[in-house]
Amino acid sequence: MNSQVSKLEPTSIWRNFVSLNNVPRPSKKEDKIVNFLIKFAENNNLRHSLDDIGNLVIFKDATSDMVDRKTIVLQSHVDMVHEKNQDVQFNFEESGIEMYVESGWVKAKGTTLGADNGLGVAAIMGILESSKISHPKIEALFTIDEETGMTGALNLSDSILNGKILLNLDTEEDDEICIGCAGGIDITVSKKFQLETPRADQSFLKITIDGLTGGHSGAEIHKGLGNANKILFSVLAEISTLCSLNICEISGGGLRNAIPRECSVAISINNNKTDEVQKLLSQINLQTQKDLKSTDPNFSLISIIVDFYDSQLNSLDSSALINAINDCPNGVYKMSNSIDGLVETSNNLANIQFKNSELLLTCLTRSSVEISKMELSAKISNIFTKIGYKCSLSGGYPGWEPNINSETLKNAISSYTRLFTNKPKVNVIHAGLECGIIGSHYPNMEMISFGPTILGAHSPDERASVKSTQKFWIFFKEILKNIPKSN
Repeated sequence: MNSQVSKLEPTSIWRNFVSLNNVPRPSKKEDKIVNFLIKFAENNNLRHSLDDIGNLVIFKDATSDMVDRKTIVLQSHVDMVHEKNQDVQFNFEESGIEMYVESGWVKAKGTTLGADNGLGVAAIMGILESSKISHPKIEALFTIDEETGMTGALNLSDSILNGKILLNLDTEEDDEICIGCAGGIDITVSKKFQLETPRADQSFLKITIDGLTGGHSGAEIHKGLGNANKILFSVLAEISTLCSLNICEISGGGLRNAIPRECSVAISINNNKTDEVQKLLSQINLQTQKDLKSTDPNFSLISIIVDFYDSQLNSLDSSALINAINDCPNGVYKMSNSIDGLVETSNNLANIQFKNSELLLTCLTRSSVEISKMELSAKISNIFTKIGYKCSLSGGYPGWEPNINSETLKNAISSYTRLFTNKPKVNVIHAGLECGIIGSHYPNMEMISFGPTILGAHSPDERASVKSTQKFWIFFKEILKNIPKSN
């Protein structure tokens, strides 16, 4: 199947993308993919340099017709989000991505595709290996660990780059040019409990929600997609109106930047309440399917009676946790006052795990306004600290402030309009791009972000448009050809 992808046009991108996807590239474990790119540089007689954190820069001289132009930085991140369907057996750290083409889209078999940001990396590789494409002097920056904290960009060397213009290839709509983005911060909630032994008059239920659409917790947070963690804890709240319950185990969500698609909770209830609770769950399943019909058509709630758990939270701790999670803001918190339709501040209640007496919960809070980001993260922390949980904030990164008067932006708009006869959208997005962080290291660098159309990023439904990638490649080469002269 991957050989089918290699033959797609433009082959300069798809052939390199297939090679990339043969190399495991999880966040925080990028050694294999960085070594792959170093070997690529050496095979093409290109100089390269690693900074202390592990970001790679590959250097290429200008073509003879563009030696008088400004040096540019081409930038993409090398890591990818690892998400798979629950019924798929796949080891991301050992196996390459299995791909296929369907109805004009490149897809993966039950896993994330890695088009975010692998298509950007592959496009840069296509430029670096070409002897026919006109371009100025290039510094190709491949950053690590974008998806789980942006630590590569945050710790980028302040002296490894000299370029005056940065082209980030991590935008996912081919008719958009991005000039700004939100910042973010991680919230980690934890507590260790004294557990109790279940009573003889209790039965055990395992309740599972799956089939949700999932997606990018920034770019798609405004779509009203179901969050499995929030839905299941609202179900527990309804059960608690019928009877007392104890939580035995929780496993919900995955990566902090992916809207949770699956969650399961094991609870104990009084034996004489089992039939009543099962009837309630059946009603909730039918009603929720109707409520989520347009956003999450494959939603499913399943409950089964299980044999035994040897420990559980007491009823007070269970109730307090249910209330706290239901009180925790999730989704859009505030819309922008200055840009129509832009989400200003949001939260993704990303992951909840409870096993062997310890609970761990993570959120990713985003905002284009720093005060709002800190306001919401403090509000979430207070919900949990007041019931005895430990909360910590980490991985904070700045947003990217738009520069509507950028010459690079004006030139890109002109190139797009000339090629496609209509103007592109110029957007600020509610997602994390590395531009703002890189800009904190290189404050005089002009930046824009663009890319091919990718849908369903951060979920197993991720897919990349073949036609859009062709359009993106034409646009990318045109921008390179029109980089202005250096002063």
